[in-house]
Amino acid sequence: MKKSILIIEDNTDIRESTAEILELSGYLVLQAGNGKIGVDLAIKHKPDLILCDIMMPELDGYGVLFMLSKSPETDNIPFIFLTAKAERVDFRRGMEMGADDYLTKPFDDIELLNAIDSRLSKKEKQQAFFSRSLQKIEHLAINSRNGAAELNALIASRKIRQIRKKQVLFYDGDSPQGIYLVMEGSIKTFKLAEDGRELMTGLYKADDYLGVHALLLDDAYGETAEATEDAAICLLPKDTVLTMLDRYPDVGRQFLKILSNNIKEKEEQLIELAYHSVRKRLAQVLVRLNKQNGEKQEFKISREEMASMAGMATETVSRTLSDFKEEGLIEKKGATINITDLNKLVKMRN
Repeated sequence: MKKSILIIEDNTDIRESTAEILELSGYLVLQAGNGKIGVDLAIKHKPDLILCDIMMPELDGYGVLFMLSKSPETDNIPFIFLTAKAERVDFRRGMEMGADDYLTKPFDDIELLNAIDSRLSKKEKQQAFFSRSLQKIEHLAINSRNGAAELNALIASRKIRQIRKKQVLFYDGDSPQGIYLVMEGSIKTFKLAEDGRELMTGLYKADDYLGVHALLLDDAYGETAEATEDAAICLLPKDTVLTMLDRYPDVGRQFLKILSNNIKEKEEQLIELAYHSVRKRLAQVLVRLNKQNGEKQEFKISREEMASMAGMATETVSRTLSDFKEEGLIEKKGATINITDLNKLVKMRN
């Protein structure tokens, strides 16, 4: 059965040329010349994917996305913005509202088809993401079945958003929209020094939460979050989470535990930066990465990311890794590091 794609674009030439490309590629295409017609077509036909311009009369792309996000039947449809702008505010606003991707006009045939194929493929994996995370999340309310059920229902009802490597999830100073649950991939948080140096404050993998601290304090984010690889995330809305925390004490205690662990890790990081030698700091980073990767002793990470985590220059990381390799502590091939003597690294950091 053919996949259906809805194009919402007020520029007739762009809309018709895009439709022609997609029809030649085997897609069933629906067209709308403005946002209001696009919303009606989406509700009526429930296409497999929507391409939507941002700047349109009557109802712009953000309005279309908002209207469709209110209905469970259309909220999960992959949504790609077509925009002539590529400013930070557009990406951030679209991300917060639930957009899956952007295509900056003018785009070529291959770029268009690759973006569509990628989003349709990832949509098919959503159910697997949900199943895995819902199973692992049960421990959050082990003594409160009602709390666990409501939390699971909240996650299952939310749209999984795909973000690309290097894409920013939120910036230092932004107001929290809720708590982010990482479903796949990894997200790093970092702060920038006055001289522009980056200090990584956290690395989050599947089933980790981001933004707990800002949400509970009702404060702005104190760091920037960026994808270190293609990732999938789920945003749990602020008001809904706060209501749940008030209603289910056991769930609230588990989130406080998550917050406490984050604070403990940051305290340890500050002590390392203040008192530990270069070797100790890098050994600690390797041990931490080993733990964050589920005790897997082989993982991928760039020198720049390690330098950001350890608070040292990239050249220093390279020299120290070379020393560790000569001492038989690690093996290294490109960005892949294999820890061969974890016990010595653990002893070295103490």
